Amino acid sequence: MNIKRVFVANRGEIAVRIIRSCRALNIETVLGVSDADRNSLGAQLADRVICIGPPPSSGSYLNMRAIVAAALAAKADAVHPGYGFLAENAEFAAMCAENGLIFIGPSPDNIRQMGNKLEARSLAAQFGVPVAEGAPRIRTYAEALEAAERIGYPVLLKAAAGGGGRGIRIVRDGKDMQSAFESASAEAQAAFGDNTLFMERYIEKARHIEVQVLADTHGSVVHLGERDCSLQRRYQKVIEEAPAFGLSDDLREKIRQSAVTLAKNIGYRSAGTAEFIVDVERGTFYFLEMNTRIQVEHPVTEEITGRDIVRDQIRIAAGEPLGFTQEDVSFKGWAIECRINAESSVHNFRPSPGTITKWEPPAGPGIRLDTHSFEGYTVPPYYDSLLGKLIVHAESREAAIDGMLKALERFRCEGIETTVPFLKFVLNHPDYQNGLVTTRWLEQTAGQFMAQAQSS
Repeated sequence: MNIKRVFVANRGEIAVRIIRSCRALNIETVLGVSDADRNSLGAQLADRVICIGPPPSSGSYLNMRAIVAAALAAKADAVHPGYGFLAENAEFAAMCAENGLIFIGPSPDNIRQMGNKLEARSLAAQFGVPVAEGAPRIRTYAEALEAAERIGYPVLLKAAAGGGGRGIRIVRDGKDMQSAFESASAEAQAAFGDNTLFMERYIEKARHIEVQVLADTHGSVVHLGERDCSLQRRYQKVIEEAPAFGLSDDLREKIRQSAVTLAKNIGYRSAGTAEFIVDVERGTFYFLEMNTRIQVEHPVTEEITGRDIVRDQIRIAAGEPLGFTQEDVSFKGWAIECRINAESSVHNFRPSPGTITKWEPPAGPGIRLDTHSFEGYTVPPYYDSLLGKLIVHAESREAAIDGMLKALERFRCEGIETTVPFLKFVLNHPDYQNGLVTTRWLEQTAGQFMAQAQSS
């Protein structure tokens, strides 16, 4: 392999995850850290640590020049961006290549194509992948009003230039359009430097299904099945599982093949995730977007397929073939992932930074924890509040839910507040257990949880 040393341009649990996969491949790691992360678990595990800037991510984890300079100083062969920060920044991927560094991810062209929702949507339609009825490039209130009247309410406004829940507004009738348009375009401008929006028909009863693909530089593309990521709060995923429950075999296969079709036709390479919306009432699906990076929820796919997706990313970046075909991919059992955050779920999920005084996570057969947390670790206030991802793999969905509830019950974290109580509430809910959830369900359930918690 032509990759002997990897510069890890990220933090938290994904940095730890990348370091461990590199270690399994006998690859050295150099971790770039901010001042706030000098004593992190990733810093303890990496072969070498280089400080790339101050705690605010704008001066460190988003500082492209500092990261490239540090990677070159460390004589790294490659850079792994993880997820978030610069992972889907085409300029950063190009900068790495221009400086002789292998970017462990897709090409800058792939990132640009899929990073703009309008172009991604256009390409998907061109290749026969279903897209929801919509209107691209909305720049004025008048255009938004005209498009909504043509499509029919309710509609969804989205930022064209990025994701992460930014610039998204549901509009149910014309009287709400002006305020929704103005706030969505302002948020899009602030987040992405581009206030262009696009509009699509809003599906009231929707599920969020995504397909993991792997594509090498030799033309091979395979899928590793799908995940259900419908449980979201403020457009951020909270609980994910694989495979997706309640899909017909025909619909499941069409969704999987649509992801492969898109990846093949754009010449994709690396790990990627095609995301789809399933209309529960109509039994149809539509392309949403493609994430050109490793996903937070990739462990559930690893658990049911037995693959190490980060290792696959590295091998693909090194120019190696996948080494297996679609027929070689098999699925075993069911996996559920719960994101455990440093937040007070009782008090509207407010952040809860501070020092962890007790950290006793569950362990045992079928239990996996991807984390950077430990007893004595101080959770900084500067970054995402994710403490770790608890994953349970079992023979069936029912067994996975039961195993996850038992694991959450045994989870001990003191010194800060976590979302464990809320996660237990959700997994105990009959709607979740019976598969009666949509992308709107968790928001409503969060309100129920807070009301009950505050009244008791």
